[in-house]
Amino acid sequence: MTSTAKPKVVSAAERRQARDELLKEEKEATRALDAIAAKRRRLPMVKFDDYTFATADGSTTLRDLFGDHVQLAVYQFMDNGPDEFCPGCTWFTNNVVNLDGLAENGVAWATVSNMPVAQIEAYKAKMGWAMPFVSSRGSTFSEDCGTEGYFGLSMFFRDGDDVYQTYFTKARGVDRLLFVNNILDLAPYGRQEDWEDSPASRPA
Repeated sequence: MTSTAKPKVVSAAERRQARDELLKEEKEATRALDAIAAKRRRLPMVKFDDYTFATADGSTTLRDLFGDHVQLAVYQFMDNGPDEFCPGCTWFTNNVVNLDGLAENGVAWATVSNMPVAQIEAYKAKMGWAMPFVSSRGSTFSEDCGTEGYFGLSMFFRDGDDVYQTYFTKARGVDRLLFVNNILDLAPYGRQEDWEDSPASRPA
């Protein structure tokens, strides 16, 4: 870190003016995100089959993953092959917390991967993860959701015994869910990623 790798020092009044100007843009972005969320809630849905997944205790179904809820969030963890684990999916899964709070708001959570269940269980134990994590290996669930071998997040709705996909996103679409990434976006050094637009003096 060089001595220039820091924000400019100004008076409190100058800082407040700059902050107020940025706040206007932040509020515009918040309103835009609220409008997008409203459109998201109005998206049509598509019916899904009741897929069967492998677990450490046997098998379960897509419908079972809802538990007592009618809404379900599913993160699809990439299958990179034997003894290989996607670092981005690992980073994401480390950010998955407070599932009880999610459930209190009527949404169940499950992580799904095409990895064999034995590989999933070994990695769960190593990482200390406790969320439901099942194997879709041998099914077309991943492709049918839209991941095409990638990672992604789907939202599902259950109406009686019928299950529907209501939303899907992948790549940067799941980025907004990550606690650490979003805090870093508020920090003066940001994420220190190559694609970021940061002052030339800041670390990369």
